[in-house]
Amino acid sequence: MISFNYETDFQISNESSYKDWISNVIKLEDCKEGDINYIFCNDDYLHRINVEFLNHDTLTDIISFDYSVGKQLHGDIYISIERVSENAQDFNVELSNELSRVIIHGILHYCGYKDKSESQKTLMRSKEEHYMKLLLDSQ
Repeated sequence: MISFNYETDFQISNESSYKDWISNVIKLEDCKEGDINYIFCNDDYLHRINVEFLNHDTLTDIISFDYSVGKQLHGDIYISIERVSENAQDFNVELSNELSRVIIHGILHYCGYKDKSESQKTLMRSKEEHYMKLLLDSQ
């Protein structure tokens, strides 16, 4: 079950469309949907998590905690709306576009994709683009 939780004033207006999209991506990646919690927050909230749990004293747009068992995906995905909004401005894209990218990025990590090397980053970006088109096509 996919759930959206808010620790900020931000709210996704079309939650059901996003949840259906995420579920579809999980199936297309030959994985099974478990309990996946998205927590939308601000920079301060995510920074505290980054310091406390990962020992990283930096701002980031997403932190995911993967509790998956095999192909059964479970986890908590924290997303800073402030960071996503700033990144959207920096990349000159709509907020909804950047938010979709970050939302699916966390799921792709759960599906086994990495983004440490350049080749991994290229594959991850390709997957993000592919699945973002599916979202656009469904709306």
